[in-house]
Amino acid sequence: GFSSVNFFLSLYRFQACVYFASVFQAMSCGIHYLASVFMAVTPKFVCGIPGNVSSVLFYNSSEPSIEDIWTQWTSTENYIVVRLENGEVWELNQCSRSKREVSLDLTYEYEGNKSTFSCSNGYLYDDTKWKSTVVTQWDLVCDREWLAKLIQPTFMLGVLIGAVIFGDIADRLGRRRVIWFTSAGQFVFGIAVAFTFDYYSFVIVRFLLAMVSSGYLVVAFVYVTEFVGIKARTWASMHVHAFFAIGIMIVALVGFLVRTWWVYQIFLSIATLPFVLCCWMLPETPFWLLSEERYEDAQKVINIMARWNKINTPCKVSELCSVQQDDLVTDRTGDNDTSSTKKHNILDLFCNWHIARRTITVWLIWFTGSLGYYVFSLSSVSLGGNEYLNLFLIGAVELPCYIIACIAMDKLGRRNTLIPFLILSALICVLIMFIPQDFNILIILANMAGKFSIGVAFGLIYLYTAELYPTIVRSLAVGSGSMMCRVGSVVAPFCVYLRSIWIFMPLLLVGIMSLLSGILTIMLPETLGKPLTNTLEEATEMGRNKKSCSGKTPPPHSGTALEKIEMFHQETVSTEK
Repeated sequence: GFSSVNFFLSLYRFQACVYFASVFQAMSCGIHYLASVFMAVTPKFVCGIPGNVSSVLFYNSSEPSIEDIWTQWTSTENYIVVRLENGEVWELNQCSRSKREVSLDLTYEYEGNKSTFSCSNGYLYDDTKWKSTVVTQWDLVCDREWLAKLIQPTFMLGVLIGAVIFGDIADRLGRRRVIWFTSAGQFVFGIAVAFTFDYYSFVIVRFLLAMVSSGYLVVAFVYVTEFVGIKARTWASMHVHAFFAIGIMIVALVGFLVRTWWVYQIFLSIATLPFVLCCWMLPETPFWLLSEERYEDAQKVINIMARWNKINTPCKVSELCSVQQDDLVTDRTGDNDTSSTKKHNILDLFCNWHIARRTITVWLIWFTGSLGYYVFSLSSVSLGGNEYLNLFLIGAVELPCYIIACIAMDKLGRRNTLIPFLILSALICVLIMFIPQDFNILIILANMAGKFSIGVAFGLIYLYTAELYPTIVRSLAVGSGSMMCRVGSVVAPFCVYLRSIWIFMPLLLVGIMSLLSGILTIMLPETLGKPLTNTLEEATEMGRNKKSCSGKTPPPHSGTALEKIEMFHQETVSTEK
């Protein structure tokens, strides 16, 4: 808690306003990423009937209407017997209906002849909990059930593509323009989803919404990193994810209050509106303006920052440029490798056995972190008890986990934090399998603990990846790692659907991956107190000499995560989500 206070105190007034304005919108990313947990829920249902019902029978219970039966419905194997006003008796299953040839007595068990028909009259849904979902709107059940199961994976595919496209555009056109476009896009596409006229338009608009949401998260991460000072940079980057978690909590709250999917979607999208109305006031980052040689514009932004922060003598861009020119001359005379930095590709991450093993381990951690994060989040509504409270708690548990990650990785080290939390999440997955299904509270607490431990690992893997690789392939390593992370987020919904085969299958897969990642992490070098490497040879040597630096004084550029991030804040950065 004390470190969090220090973080907020270390922000100047201008940077604080820019930071909180930018991360406020990160909440809407969390909202849209998890919105489908309530929007695409499948309630209890049976085949529709071709007439007016006079009486309904379910086992020994006789009711005047089907609506009164839902509270007793426990299994998809159940069926309902109805007598129509014309005297016909029908058995209603979930995906078919049977007409009894002999309809004298209304009994539940029947041994006579039946004619089976498809559900040509649509379906009857239990609307006691949800008045309307996309499943009930477009009958995404039975032979169309697979369409409902594609809603979240197609969204995550949009997340993957959007991160790549908008990350590149932000480097070309500037951070501010992309923030404008993606935040406005989130509002427009978010509202448009509510007014889609069929399943296919719904999926397409949500795919576009995923692209702009992901694009915003990537660019906002870079944007706040370039504005916030060195002492607050680790905490600033971590707290972007905390606001994402608040978005998940808002989903739970709105889901509890609004039970019609399109109204729910509109309410969630309106959360974006305050930022859309004021985001045009955000300035471009001086770092990007300097990289584009727009020195006058950069000076204007610096002057505005100085005025807000009540600094009488603002920094002069001309002085910065002269220092930069001197550095360039020194680099050219002292190191001829700079000319070849742009020739590196993905194969350099497998240049020798040590680096290849490191890359495979890091990719596995990124994948596992994402898989575990979304499996715990998406399956929280299926744990029993109150699904809204479950999702709220699963979001809330993230807030302390990023604080723990920040403190632990500077006190214990990156590897020494990562290993126990990965293995702990694997143990929790196993533990949940042995908790009796009646113990709802215990199951929910164990899932929160699992989300917490995977969240800590997820929170520090970005920084650890950047430290494990040399300057020449650092952005490539982080970029490829975050791509593996998004592959994990695409796989996660399919993993959750494996509950239908065995209720613990998703947890088993996450547990195995976490344990494997934790064991492999033991072979990674510790980077706390080590200088950032510049060449692949240095990076390889760091892996071999794990204990060689333990007794030495750390070099001047080593030390805390805060100092490390300052050294690569201009690298291509992408968020883990």
